[in-house]
Amino acid sequence: MDEAARGEGGTPCGASLPCPPRTARIHSLESMGTVDGPGLRFVVFFQGCAYRCLYCHNPDTWAPSGGREITLDDLLGEIRGLAGFIKKRGGVTASGGEPLLQAPFVAEFFRRLRREGFHTALDTTGMVATPEALKVLDHTSLVLMDLKGMGDTLHRRMTGRSEAASMAFADEVRRRNLPVRFRVVLVPGYTDTEENLRRIADFTAGFPAAEPLELLPFHKMGEYKWEALQQPYFLHGVSEPTEAEIARARERLRQG
Repeated sequence: MDEAARGEGGTPCGASLPCPPRTARIHSLESMGTVDGPGLRFVVFFQGCAYRCLYCHNPDTWAPSGGREITLDDLLGEIRGLAGFIKKRGGVTASGGEPLLQAPFVAEFFRRLRREGFHTALDTTGMVATPEALKVLDHTSLVLMDLKGMGDTLHRRMTGRSEAASMAFADEVRRRNLPVRFRVVLVPGYTDTEENLRRIADFTAGFPAAEPLELLPFHKMGEYKWEALQQPYFLHGVSEPTEAEIARARERLRQG
């Protein structure tokens, strides 16, 4: 029986134990990423996302039916070929889109990577907090979690969805005391308000295993993709934050 025909812990799967999916839909792969987790990373950008973030620079990852299909064994084969570069000095990151929309595949993917000694990072919004999605955390070395906007009103404004699932997912990360690195995109007039920055500082202070927060300046490099997909882009008139604005936001977050 091959590895893909086994369930959690290598137990044979079948009628009483669901088998993990053998394939996933991905948008793209990056073999030597340096911004999605520590060290050199093999980054898998999974296809599909339920959020419609105003500043999304990859709206072409939204459609669940887009991208291409790949088998678990083929994906692992590509990673093993780079093990000499990434195993000791980095690892593997599941990003997107939203990898938790394909949680059973990602859980098995991470389980097998961890068994082979790879560091695993989950780059997520936490938009899915089902038992299947939380199983991914069993095999996750580091969570990279995007905070879209604190409070349901701002979160809905930024993503089109409630923050409830994301907060439930974050609560589970905190309960497990998993290493987590929060990320915030600084969008002038949206996420740079005193209230939002204060709420971010208060929220992240409750995670003992949190790494330093990443403050990412808003940019418009993906605007052309919205136009190509004939999607309305609502941030035409928003400027990218200045160095002074970024410094002020960092100081506000530091003060808590």
